[in-house]
Amino acid sequence: MIKNSFDPVRVSENDRPYAYAVCSCIRAQAGRVFALLGHFGSYKGILYAPEKEISAISGNKELAADIKSIGSKDPLKEYETLVNKRIRLILHGDDDYPGKLLTIPDPPPALFVKGRMPDKETMSVAVIGARECSEYGAHIARALGEALGREKINLISGMARGIDGISQEAALTAGGYSAGILGCGVDICYPSGNRKLYEALIEKGALISTYAPGTEARSILFPPRNRIVSGMADAVVVIEARQRSGTLITVDMALEQGRDVYAVPGRITDRTSDGCNGLLGQGAQVFLSPEIFIREITEHRLGVSNARTAKRRRKFEGSEEALPNLSPEAMHIYSLLDHSPRSVEDIAAMAGREYTVSTVRLLLMQIVINGYAGQISPGVYIKV
Repeated sequence: MIKNSFDPVRVSENDRPYAYAVCSCIRAQAGRVFALLGHFGSYKGILYAPEKEISAISGNKELAADIKSIGSKDPLKEYETLVNKRIRLILHGDDDYPGKLLTIPDPPPALFVKGRMPDKETMSVAVIGARECSEYGAHIARALGEALGREKINLISGMARGIDGISQEAALTAGGYSAGILGCGVDICYPSGNRKLYEALIEKGALISTYAPGTEARSILFPPRNRIVSGMADAVVVIEARQRSGTLITVDMALEQGRDVYAVPGRITDRTSDGCNGLLGQGAQVFLSPEIFIREITEHRLGVSNARTAKRRRKFEGSEEALPNLSPEAMHIYSLLDHSPRSVEDIAAMAGREYTVSTVRLLLMQIVINGYAGQISPGVYIKV
């Protein structure tokens, strides 16, 4: 695993308001901030140092100007406002700073948090993928999120539309924990359409950002954000990604950080699977199912072997059980459904001569009513 050269630095309570001021600067990257801290001895010392000296030590004129601009405000009052908003400031030397981030090449000097941080002793998995995902991708994201939630494995993602949000919502619904890593301030819901998930993460998990409250979402802020998504995880699962996408930027960062990367294989005709298939060709580990993935990371990779995991393995490797409220005939039709759309006529042809199109249509209605399938257009169904 990669080690950085930044040793944790304890910050006194009296210095925290000034740390908040300095770390509120977007240009406050690890190397620059820790160099300044080492030279001036405290965040207060940084904030009120001459601009030319800040520029010389940090090697960045823009950061020096930003610090002097923020220093013109009242740091104590600004910090009080932060506390009143119930936003936590977690600094690089604090006990609740994520241990995994201490090992990445460029750990953030500070994190801004709403909610509770993940337990350091619990395994974490980053789930990432396309915003404009397919029904297949959505199904895998939902299934993986539910499995991680049930097994109490932390799910880390970016709260974006598509794969991110679907997996996180599923994990929370299953009683698990999820952290949303934002490319804006934690007091801003982005995208706005994920308001319900935003509120749920505050209540059951966390919203985490390296950007100060009030920072609006901008495209330039998301690539640096992605290193936190992968950095807080033990493994990264890519569900769907186009050939050139932000998802693959996260993968590059994960590999640099020494994280295991899994990719969900897709059809070669689907452009949203180009990125995943390409990763598999380059040596990424194949994601076959949530059950197999969880077994691999818990048993093979961490050496966990006990009665609970053995019981889980028997459950995962057993045959498919009958679904509640479905007749044997409906179960047969259900077994012919896929996460790719299939027409009634195609299903009837697969079912056998004793199943007419009319019979299959009635059985599909039973399956849909019970929530095991969805009708995406007249006469076309998918497994859910």
